[in-house]
Amino acid sequence: MLDRNNNRDADNAPSDDEVLLDPSEAAEIIPDDPDHPMDSDNEGEDITNGAQEEEIQLQNDSIAYFDHHKDSIFCIANHPLQPTTIATGGGDDTTYVFDVAEVSAPVLPTSYQSDPSASSSRSSLKPIAKLTGHTDSINAITYTLPDGAYLLTGGLDGCLRVHSTKDTSHPLLAFAQEVPEINFLTPCPHPSYPNTFALGASDGSIWVYTIDLASDPQNPLQVLQAYYLHTESATAGAWTPDGRLLATVSEDGSLYVWDPFGEASAAGITSTSGQAVVGLTAADQRFAVEDGLFSVTIAPSGAFAAVGGAHGVVRVIGLPRLSSTSTSASTKSQKGSGGSKSKTSSGKKASAAEGSAGSSSSQAGQILASLQIQRESIETLAFSPHHSLLATGSVDGSIALFDTAHNFALRRHIKEACEE
Repeated sequence: MLDRNNNRDADNAPSDDEVLLDPSEAAEIIPDDPDHPMDSDNEGEDITNGAQEEEIQLQNDSIAYFDHHKDSIFCIANHPLQPTTIATGGGDDTTYVFDVAEVSAPVLPTSYQSDPSASSSRSSLKPIAKLTGHTDSINAITYTLPDGAYLLTGGLDGCLRVHSTKDTSHPLLAFAQEVPEINFLTPCPHPSYPNTFALGASDGSIWVYTIDLASDPQNPLQVLQAYYLHTESATAGAWTPDGRLLATVSEDGSLYVWDPFGEASAAGITSTSGQAVVGLTAADQRFAVEDGLFSVTIAPSGAFAAVGGAHGVVRVIGLPRLSSTSTSASTKSQKGSGGSKSKTSSGKKASAAEGSAGSSSSQAGQILASLQIQRESIETLAFSPHHSLLATGSVDGSIALFDTAHNFALRRHIKEACEE
């Protein structure tokens, strides 16, 4: 009997799965809580990041400064014969002229001194002249060639102002207002056409002026040519080193090379475009740059031009080659002729050269190279005067160097040359 009772009790005992806990016996109910990283988890990351940070000590090694502008400075120019004389224009609608010739520079930069922080304080340079008259920002400024006889300023008010540099007060000599906004001014280096320059405007027009005080003292600022093929804002321009041809680019993605003095036409080099000896537009898919072109420069040899545009695109284009004999064939009496009609301030006419390119310009208008190394717009271009190098500067802060003697091979890409 005893064994049966024991077996019965064992049969009636609950299994492990059936054991229940009386709620009254629970001391504390702990809710579910997901895992959280320990505080020490971030400590190692902070230490790692701290080890990667590098403290850079910046030292101002400048020998002088000028701080009279009350707003951003948009343009700067050096006098061609006196490079220590500098002119600046900015968002305060004002032009300043100052000189650094009298500044005494130390033998070594400040950062090379044993105690750079002990350097004496300096005062701002004093202006030679303060020029007013613009009603909007000044974003183009240059001296005329060959001797810097005149200082030119162009503004977003569309006004062109010409100041004489023979007097330190830089008196206003002439002014003109033909366009909505002036984007660039570039002086012509042609020895037979002194004090001549080109202007590019927001309406896409290109103007070539000359300053001739001797022939017309009452109206020294004279229009030689005006061109209207660009359909959007003209962004940049450059003369060939001999000053015979003018290349301009636009936001519409076009490049035109003009013959302002008729020398290309006199040499038998003309174009079927009707107005320019070279004309390339976005209609040519090989040349097209989406969102436009913003910069142009011409090689020291004058053999080709480089244009820079959006998305880091650079195109290299062959230019007409004019022989030295063509210069003697085209004299000053050909101003406004030679396949290019003259333009006066009362009318708007442009050149009308037609025909086929001469044998001396077989590569004219041909795309010699297409480059795209940088990510953003190419805002500045420059050929080295002594080496076979092309430098391109981009909005992404990088500079690229290309070897013009070896199919424009990339020599160096400085990715963080300029940082915001």
